[in-house]
Amino acid sequence: MNTTLGVIIGNRGFFPAKLCEEGRAVLLKVLEQEGFQVVALDPKASPYGSVETHAHARLCAELFKRHREQIDGILVSLPNFGDERGVADTIRLAGLNVPVLVQAFPDNPRTMDVQHRRDSFCGKMSACNNLKQYGIPYSLTLLHTVHPDSEEFRRDLRKFGATCRVVKGLRKARFGQVGARPAAFLTVRYSEKLLERSGISVESLDLSEVFGRADRLKDADPDVKAKLQAMQKYTRTAEVPVAALGKMARFAVVLDRFTADNELDGTAIQCWTSMEEYFGVVPCTVMSMLSDSLKPSACETDITGLAGMYAMVLASGKPSALLDWNNNYGDDPDKGVVFHCSNLPQTVFGGAGVMDYQAIIAGSVGKENAYGTIVGKIKPMPVTYCRVSTDESAGTVRAYLGEARITDDPIDTFGGYGVVHVPGFQKLLRYICEHGFEHHVALSPSLVADAVEDALTRYLGWQVYHHRG
Repeated sequence: MNTTLGVIIGNRGFFPAKLCEEGRAVLLKVLEQEGFQVVALDPKASPYGSVETHAHARLCAELFKRHREQIDGILVSLPNFGDERGVADTIRLAGLNVPVLVQAFPDNPRTMDVQHRRDSFCGKMSACNNLKQYGIPYSLTLLHTVHPDSEEFRRDLRKFGATCRVVKGLRKARFGQVGARPAAFLTVRYSEKLLERSGISVESLDLSEVFGRADRLKDADPDVKAKLQAMQKYTRTAEVPVAALGKMARFAVVLDRFTADNELDGTAIQCWTSMEEYFGVVPCTVMSMLSDSLKPSACETDITGLAGMYAMVLASGKPSALLDWNNNYGDDPDKGVVFHCSNLPQTVFGGAGVMDYQAIIAGSVGKENAYGTIVGKIKPMPVTYCRVSTDESAGTVRAYLGEARITDDPIDTFGGYGVVHVPGFQKLLRYICEHGFEHHVALSPSLVADAVEDALTRYLGWQVYHHRG
């Protein structure tokens, strides 16, 4: 996932300017190696392409404004003390409203003479002080000073890139709600207005329109045939009735067209029981395929659950799943069972998910009307979990998140399932219940909690609890 950074090289005339030349060269090389695109002043535009004076700040800001649509974040690099006002002026004048990362070069204790001394350690504090005065939010490297050509800084870069993608993606996210909230699921109610305040829009489509559009499609339609082939390639369908597969393919085409027409980043679907009673299948495999292609799809019209899924897709570039915190696992207080019926992406099954019928509701709607789930055991792996919720009483969006592991512990049940180990799980469960969070949680096969927290708190202004066990 490409990320473009506007780079500011801070400079101060009291210190060796040549350090800016050397620092700029090594920084740009590392950014290229890590796959970042760069917008930075040309060395011919200012001394070594650095920013010191207000005139330099204007030049750099104008450059950034010309690339407004491309720049996802700003990296402030201090090869020497740097001019804190020049840095802050550049960001203010550019007016991009993107994440900012501040990095300072370390000094070498053996070269502290006037020709080599950096004082970036001190200059970083001054730069941050000015950014705070200007009201500009910013992120920091893990170490106060860190050389760009180090693994520590490369990790900082990757995290910051993820933060930038989450902020940019959520601020213009477009979600589709297909169908009404299931009557029994008050837990998935949410505030469209609070989401819209953060830049997240919701387009709705009634199930009657979905069924009507699907009924007008013919099995011989090229899009329907292509979707049927894609489903058969995606998972084993040998035991599923042909008629059910045809309905799923037509539903998938309608959903694809709704997504394309409205430029949607994800969907949340009324998956039961209207779908089964009046159309005759469950949408789970279709949703699984969407999620696996990085267009996350949440069940039970859980739009805020979808927001958590999408945030982690942006951060990691990997599919997210939505599950229930569903059961205890014996008497181990730090383990539990995560489960859904399911619409989990194949990625979390390691490609081993198979199509079946929805066992929970088959008894009430008939097995013949319940085909379309994708079931299996989640493969062992580290995961990030995230839950987003709207709090109308406080007028804010809130979330909790953390990192855990899907274990290889034995369990035999139906649907999509796995055993999760969460350090300090009882504390997290108490937090969820005390603060009235939903029972759904989004999982990502990645470790991106720090980046997502940075994006949601620092740049979106959401209230976030990061559970660390």
